[in-house]
Amino acid sequence: MRPVDMTPFESELAIKWDDGSESFVTFETLRRFCPCASCMGEKDIFGNTYKPPERPYAANAFQLARLAPVGSYGIQPAWADGHGTGIYSWDYLRRIAEAPKP
Repeated sequence: MRPVDMTPFESELAIKWDDGSESFVTFETLRRFCPCASCMGEKDIFGNTYKPPERPYAANAFQLARLAPVGSYGIQPAWADGHGTGIYSWDYLRRIAEAPKP
């Protein structure tokens, strides 16, 4: 499953998938589910997850500064607070988009 079009709006990302479906993911959701090691932690060879202490989000943490493609498999958002190490594969992005909203 791959997106055929992605458009960032004021506070969400609109995604049209190659199966014809559409998803809308808020920037806040994207940031809170950032898959980088600083946000989600890292696993060792035994399966233990090591995660840094929780830090409060800055006021501009949910403002998208840039959205860059990564190869043919994903995107890498850069946020207004300077964070930008998370790479979202198409599968991960779809799971986020389809997750139940709180």
